[in-house]
Amino acid sequence: MSKIISVHSFRGGTGKSNTTANVATILAAQGQRVGVVDTDIQSPGIHVLFGMEEDDMPFSLNHYLRGECEIADTAYDVTGRLGASVDGHVFLIPSSIKGGEIMRVLKESYDVGVLNDGFNSLLSDLDLDALVIDTHPGMGEETLLSIAMSDALAIILRPDQQDYQGTGVTVEVARRLDVARLLLVINKVPMSFDTNEVRAKVEQTYDCEVAAILPHSDEMMTLASSGIFALRYPDHPVTAQLRRLAQRLTA
Repeated sequence: MSKIISVHSFRGGTGKSNTTANVATILAAQGQRVGVVDTDIQSPGIHVLFGMEEDDMPFSLNHYLRGECEIADTAYDVTGRLGASVDGHVFLIPSSIKGGEIMRVLKESYDVGVLNDGFNSLLSDLDLDALVIDTHPGMGEETLLSIAMSDALAIILRPDQQDYQGTGVTVEVARRLDVARLLLVINKVPMSFDTNEVRAKVEQTYDCEVAAILPHSDEMMTLASSGIFALRYPDHPVTAQLRRLAQRLTA
């Protein structure tokens, strides 16, 4: 049975899009057909990780939300752009990076119910095993819809006091929306930190499973979103944690 997975963070800059892209690619490497939707319409960017430019995307999620195309028209098979062979497929549904398109959405808004219909259509039209949603940080209407529809939700946070507070809000909302599987991911953890202590503190604070602790990585910083980390560094400790997260999200 196909699953809808949302990856969220209360604040920007947590590594949410990188985590989303890597989890989706790891699932595809296992032979799954995976869709990735960029619902961060105000600040899209996950397309960069899959080697896509604006000219490669004649249709985007923006066009679908305005009724200018079908949702399937916005889905691009990016499997060949991953830089390595995988047994499955990754389909990207990007948001537009054009300033005019972003301003138009902010000014005119859209019916989030259309987004709901689009998610369901993608699952059937593309015969997906998983649909992974890269959400907009914070608590917008589209984010609440994505969380409510999800079979699993990964909340990304850094070991930072501002992230800790915002994550508490997100966890509370997710529980009110009865998300079936709620997991935490602690990202960019300094090597000097004791990961067992970090895990214990976070799990105790939120009464929620920490599915992965991603250490700070110079390799990740150097890659600079120019590819999929798990494929470039298959034996890296970060990749091991990302595989663990993918397994927990689909268990």
